[in-house]
Amino acid sequence: MTLLVFGKTGQVAQELQRRAPEATFLGRAEADLSDPAACAAAIRTAGPTAVINAAAYTAVDKAEEDEAAATVINGDSPGAMARACAALGIPFVQISTDYVFDGQGTVPFAPDDPTAPLSAYGRSKLAGEQAIAGAGGAYAILRTSWVFSAHGGNFVKTMLRLAETRDRLTVVSDQIGGPTAAGPIADACLAAAARLAEDPSLTGTYHFAGSPDVSWADFARAIFALTGAAVDVADIPTRDYPTPAQRPANSRLDCTRLARLGIARPDWHRDLTHVLTELGALS
Repeated sequence: MTLLVFGKTGQVAQELQRRAPEATFLGRAEADLSDPAACAAAIRTAGPTAVINAAAYTAVDKAEEDEAAATVINGDSPGAMARACAALGIPFVQISTDYVFDGQGTVPFAPDDPTAPLSAYGRSKLAGEQAIAGAGGAYAILRTSWVFSAHGGNFVKTMLRLAETRDRLTVVSDQIGGPTAAGPIADACLAAAARLAEDPSLTGTYHFAGSPDVSWADFARAIFALTGAAVDVADIPTRDYPTPAQRPANSRLDCTRLARLGIARPDWHRDLTHVLTELGALS
């Protein structure tokens, strides 16, 4: 498989480089996601046998004031990529998000459940999903949640940093979801691309999130338990931690459809240990 990946510096893109160093990776200098036509042209020029889009506008709060730009990057460009792939008859894999749902209830969201994003970021990612589905080619949309890794900015690294100077933290406890390590997401993207190349009928939307579901507060406790940090975590409701963009309270994702691709839902406890080991943070 000759693989083309959009993204170089993001959490998943860096893990893809570890797993598929022979692939071609396009960063901002090579492919500007604010220019959908250029993204499509890059695919036609490279002539790959599969494409993964691991690049996105991920500044969730900033998107509230910059929705037009977020929609171009997360919506228009993935659509252009998918149409280019459809024209070439090759599979396209897109990473999406739990933010396309409204977060109501306590039941895990299935891939075909109605979407109702609460934020500009969620709307921009949903626009991408819709454009990809309408492109007419073979695709896999992998919705994931609460991404963490040893790279970039994420919840795990924030907790480790705060633990250096704090012995007590307040963390939201009424948002529930599945923390998901970037490495397994990269593995899932590669597996999805390979399976689609073999069987385009597997086209569709899938959920890929870590198990078991947990609150942010309990995830923080798990981090400190492994690292031995003497930090007390106090539960707070979302209303006590206001942000420009509204987050879904229920980010549980039903991942059973993954079986079609031969992919298992990952255990975030195991993956957290791996990430903390890489960061040199285990006690």
